[in-house]
Amino acid sequence: MARTQIVLVAHPSADLYGSDLQLLETVTAITSAGWEAHVVLPIDGPLAGRLRERGATVVYVPFPVLRKSSMTPVGLMRLAWSILMAFPRMLRVVRSVGPQVVLVNTVTIPWWLVAGRTTRCLTVCHVHEAEDRGARVVLTALALPQLLAHRLIVNSEASGEALTRYVPRLQRRMTVVHNGFPGPQEEPDPVRVRTVGERATLVVVARLSPRKGIDVALEALAVLRAEGRPLELLICGTVFSGYEWFEELLHRRAEETDLAGSVHFRGYVSPTWPVLAQADIVLVPSRAEPFGNTAVEALLASRPLVASDVQGLREIVRDGVNGLLATPGDAHDLAHRIAILLDQPAAADALAASGRKDALERFSQAAYSASIRRLLQRP
Repeated sequence: MARTQIVLVAHPSADLYGSDLQLLETVTAITSAGWEAHVVLPIDGPLAGRLRERGATVVYVPFPVLRKSSMTPVGLMRLAWSILMAFPRMLRVVRSVGPQVVLVNTVTIPWWLVAGRTTRCLTVCHVHEAEDRGARVVLTALALPQLLAHRLIVNSEASGEALTRYVPRLQRRMTVVHNGFPGPQEEPDPVRVRTVGERATLVVVARLSPRKGIDVALEALAVLRAEGRPLELLICGTVFSGYEWFEELLHRRAEETDLAGSVHFRGYVSPTWPVLAQADIVLVPSRAEPFGNTAVEALLASRPLVASDVQGLREIVRDGVNGLLATPGDAHDLAHRIAILLDQPAAADALAASGRKDALERFSQAAYSASIRRLLQRP
């Protein structure tokens, strides 16, 4: 009898945001094939319970994660020491689990690729990042360890381009697999019938970080309200550790006279479908975005969408076909795109309907699962 394939997955957090939630779909792809999934997390958190619900075994092993704060001489020395201390524990976990495949779910923990190679496993890295800004030496250093992966899965062409820009050899082992989504459990509610000039609700679901452009959404809201448009903005998300200053900035801006009472911070929401159902328009105003899960979820929820014309969002949103694209970081252009949908409710409804049909065809859970299983199959 053939031995059941065992996949050990290393993941850097226990949160429930983009790559964390996509990991749940990856684990479903693994367990639905009859394989075993063992997920290693550095700490406990809300993701752990969700993983167990999907049939995974969760293991906790403290290990370092590469952060921007590490990219200093002192930070790199501390990181190196942390890796040396953690690596024996990592090896013990791999050997005790006995996987055929080690899947590393980010570029920020390449030491798990070393552990996989050391134990002669098939090593696969699932790349969710698209780092294309910064010093060449830093970007090269981020990409080089991926040469330890036998196979690379990237969630968008943008992620692949960023990864291979300075290490072209990685192209040969890379496959683009767009994220897959199960969609809402029930048929989404139709877009609320509204007339021009009627109060409308805008929704942003994102981490509270500068990259996500929530400050741009606030300024676009201010532009539209200055034109006399009755609007409110729901912001759903929490802050990355170390970015509390940005959250304070957002709250202070929301309390200013031109926005007072129109901005509502809802904190973390999961699942997102109920809050998306409240939206007349969903915004994804990111300055950088390797893929853009919220954009796909908005399409699946049949909601008109305005997203930034950047990186992976360009691969999701076909401007004027399933949504609208705005210039990244430009509050006036974002406001202009929102105004188009506010002033043309019928066109907005048509975009939403087209968006759902398109998302069901291109970002299905079934297609994602089949691709993941194929790439995790040991030759």
